[in-house]
Amino acid sequence: MVNKSYSPADRRRSPRLEHNVPLKLSSGDLDIVTETRNLSSSGVYCRVSAYIEPMTKLKIHLLLPVRKNNRSSTKRISCQGVVVRTESVVNHDYFNAAIFFNDIQPKDMHAIADFVDHMLGPQKSSL
Repeated sequence: MVNKSYSPADRRRSPRLEHNVPLKLSSGDLDIVTETRNLSSSGVYCRVSAYIEPMTKLKIHLLLPVRKNNRSSTKRISCQGVVVRTESVVNHDYFNAAIFFNDIQPKDMHAIADFVDHMLGPQKSSL
């Protein structure tokens, strides 16, 4: 399910898309497989099974769905990020984490931006 989230009044530099993309986070003894709740070319917001201290540096692996020449494939993106916020969820045993990409290849950042723009395309043009 794709929930398109775009507002021209949004103050973020990069548009953010509410979409589930497979994601692996790791740091030291921490290994979490999850999926994004929303995604932009500057970071992700996701559900995690353990509290991650803000400012923790993470290795990030995204499996971005792409279409090229009418064929579906997966683009693997590996980068590094830093946790900027971790929120507990009342009455649940998981947390929501906001992670900023602090070390990402420009081509990977562009691939994410293209994916987000493509998914938001119809909604952005109708505003």
